[in-house]
Amino acid sequence: MNISFGTISSCRAKRHFPAAVLCVAILAGCSLLRAQENILSVSALHAQLPPSPQYTGPGSCASATCHGSVSPRNENRVLQNEYSTWIVKDKHSKAYAALTGATGERMAAILGLKKAEAAPKCLACHALDVPASERARTFDLSEGVSCENCHGPAAAWLGPHTERDWTHQKSLALGMYDTRDLTKRTEKCLSCHLGNEEKSVDHEMIAAGHPDLYFELDSFSAVMPRHWKEPGEPGEEPGADPWYDVHELSTGQAVQLQQSLLRLASRAKGKVWPEYSELQCYSCHHSLTTPEDSWRQARGYPGRRPGDPPWNPSRYTIFHELVAQADSDQTAKLDAELSQLAHLMSQLNPDRDAVASAATNSARLVGDLSARIGSTPNDSGSTLHLLQKISGDADTVSGQGEHAAAQAAMAIQSLFVAYDRNQKMQNSEQLRAAISGLFRELQNPSSYDPARFAARMRQVNALVR
Repeated sequence: MNISFGTISSCRAKRHFPAAVLCVAILAGCSLLRAQENILSVSALHAQLPPSPQYTGPGSCASATCHGSVSPRNENRVLQNEYSTWIVKDKHSKAYAALTGATGERMAAILGLKKAEAAPKCLACHALDVPASERARTFDLSEGVSCENCHGPAAAWLGPHTERDWTHQKSLALGMYDTRDLTKRTEKCLSCHLGNEEKSVDHEMIAAGHPDLYFELDSFSAVMPRHWKEPGEPGEEPGADPWYDVHELSTGQAVQLQQSLLRLASRAKGKVWPEYSELQCYSCHHSLTTPEDSWRQARGYPGRRPGDPPWNPSRYTIFHELVAQADSDQTAKLDAELSQLAHLMSQLNPDRDAVASAATNSARLVGDLSARIGSTPNDSGSTLHLLQKISGDADTVSGQGEHAAAQAAMAIQSLFVAYDRNQKMQNSEQLRAAISGLFRELQNPSSYDPARFAARMRQVNALVR
C-alpha cells in the first residue's frame, strides 16, 4: 500500500498518521495471515493427493449441470457446454477413431504394427495412454484426446472444484494442469503437435502416411471449436488485455522454437541419425520441372552442397521479427547461432555432438529472449509495426520454403484479426481477401512457388501501410 502525504495538511497528518500506521499494520497482518492460511490449505490439498494420479474419463464432466450443457452460459467464466462442444465438434474426440480407419490400418501395416489402435507410438497422441494403475473404472481409452489430456487427472479435484469458494489454485494443487498459463498451454499442445522424447512423428512415420507437423498457437486456437473464454469476453475479469491474441502469438512462437531446438538436441543423441523430419521436406518431395523453370536451382544452394536437404528454419521465421521488435541488440546474436546450426544440419551427415550443443545453446538463448518478449506490452502501434514488418519481408520469408511461408501466413492472419478488432481497419475486407490469397498459395506444398507467395505478401503489405 502506498500512502501519499502531499495532499494532507500537516495538522491532519500529525493527528491521523499514527492511526494510519496502525491500519496499515493491521492490514499487513491480515494479509500475512491470509497468505499463511493459503499456504497451509495448499499443503493440506497436496496431502490429499492419491499415491498415483487417477484419470476418470470425459464422461465425468458430461452432466448438463457441469460441462454438458447444450448451449453456453455467460453468467460466469465457465461456459458449461465444454463436453458438448468437444464430443460433437472437436476433432480431438475422433483421434482414436482415426487409428481404426483405412489410413490408420495402412500405416500400421507399413510400420510393421499389428494394429495402430494398440500401438504405444500411435496411442501416445491419439488417446490418453496412461498406465493401468492410473485409470479409474470410468476410464475408456477409445474416447480419444479428451479433457484430461490437457487439464490433467481429474479424480482429486473433480468433486471439490464445483464448490462455491473453490479456487483455480486449489485445483492446480490437486493435479490440474494450468492451461491459463500460455507457456504451459503451448508446451502441452506441442507435446503432440511437435513432439518430445516420449512422443514423436519422425521421417519413418511421415513416409508411412502421417501428416507432417506444424503449429501456431493463436491460429490453431482460433480455428478450434472453442470451449473457453479469452480475456475481455463477458464473464472474464475486467481490465483484460485487449491485445491478448498478440501475446498468445508471441508466446506460442517462442515456446515452439525453444521446444523444437530441445527436440533436435535430443534426436541428435538418438538411435536414428540424421532424422530427416528436421529438414525441409519439400526440398526433396516437390513437383519436378524443367531446369530453366526451377526456382530452387535459380536460388542456388547457399551454405550447403547441392543435393543435401537444408534444415527447416520455419520456427524461427516469425520469432526473428519478435526479437527484433523487443530487443534488437540480441537479434544478431540469435541469427548467428541459428545460422551455425543451420549450416551443421544442412550437411549430409551432421555431427551429432556439434548439433546437440548448438541446439541446446540456442534453446537457452531463446528462453531468455522469450521472457523479455512476454514482458513487453502490446498495443496498436507495435501490432501494426509487426504486421508491416512480417508482410514486408516477402523475399526472405518466401525463399525459406513452404513451412516458413505457412508460419508467416498464420502470423499475419492473427495480427490482422487482433488489430482490426481493436482499431477497425477501413480496408479490412480487402485485407481479408489478400490474406486468403496467401493461404491459397500453400494448398499444394509440393508445387509451392516463392515468387507467387512473395507477390501475395507484397499485396498484403501495401494494404497495411
